[in-house]
Amino acid sequence: MAWTPLHAKIHRTIRSRHLFERHQRLLIAVSGGQDSLCLIKLLLDLQPKWEWHLGIAHCDHRWRSDSQANAHHVEKLAKSWGISFYLETANEPINSEAAARDWRYEALSAIAQANNYQYIVTGHTASDRAETLLYNLIRGTGADGLQALTWQRPLTTGIILVRPLLEITRTQTQQFCQDFQLPIWEDSTNQDLQYARNRIRQELLPYLRQNFNPQVESALAQTAELLQAEVEYLEKAAGQLRDSALGMGHGALGMGDEENSLITLRLNRRVLQKAPLALQRRVMRQVLQQVLPDAPSFEHIEKLTALITAPNRSQTDPFPGGAIAQVQGDWICLK
Repeated sequence: MAWTPLHAKIHRTIRSRHLFERHQRLLIAVSGGQDSLCLIKLLLDLQPKWEWHLGIAHCDHRWRSDSQANAHHVEKLAKSWGISFYLETANEPINSEAAARDWRYEALSAIAQANNYQYIVTGHTASDRAETLLYNLIRGTGADGLQALTWQRPLTTGIILVRPLLEITRTQTQQFCQDFQLPIWEDSTNQDLQYARNRIRQELLPYLRQNFNPQVESALAQTAELLQAEVEYLEKAAGQLRDSALGMGHGALGMGDEENSLITLRLNRRVLQKAPLALQRRVMRQVLQQVLPDAPSFEHIEKLTALITAPNRSQTDPFPGGAIAQVQGDWICLK
């Protein structure tokens, strides 16, 4: 086996970031594209050092005419490597990117649970991270959206999603596949410019590379990496502030008299007024996530944050789902 700089880099990354330990069971999501083939080849080559048990999972969305042939191609590869192969096929063709992603993670989780894998491993790269940052930035987001695609996150009980290639660009995975003559299955939907992500990949990033920064993908991926640590810190600090603001009074449900029995929670304004705006906004977002049927928008968060310094008896118009926030002395009451 040839030991390349990429092998050494991934070996170091797994060890330094504690992504996996020895002897663990890893389920690798393999589409057949260059990133997932690069990933499985690297993990196969590292397997003797780590003594993992590897399995390959493939999800057939049924949205391409060649999707069945694609699945057979990955199955043949798994057999040639002597690895367990698991296939999940959608009952109906899935046509939206978001629906496909949700279905895929559900399918992978079910395979992992049924076959006792502790980790699901995907081939997301620095290029994916850069695309996600740009996609979310264009749609409008805070730091949380810009730091998307983390190294690992819990997917379901006892199963962790891990992305070991987040410092590797798509150019590097392509070169690796060429060097080892890995049989890439080209996904025709990656060329379809009706998808915003494909336009970012095919048009925006090449433009930025050519006109602004040849290393733009790595630069944006580094930005996401920095933001990840900052978001983690801010979320923790906001959680502590929220607990203080809720803990200063009766906090939540069932206050006794008829008016108060409608209150779902109360936040102490004096506690919140001492905090920086960044933390105030995060507290309000955390609170609204508990109360609203969907994720709160920037406008929702700003509306609630404004009550921290608003005059007594000020109130908001109804949020989605009908909740209203009102100032009662030192308190913001959500009803």
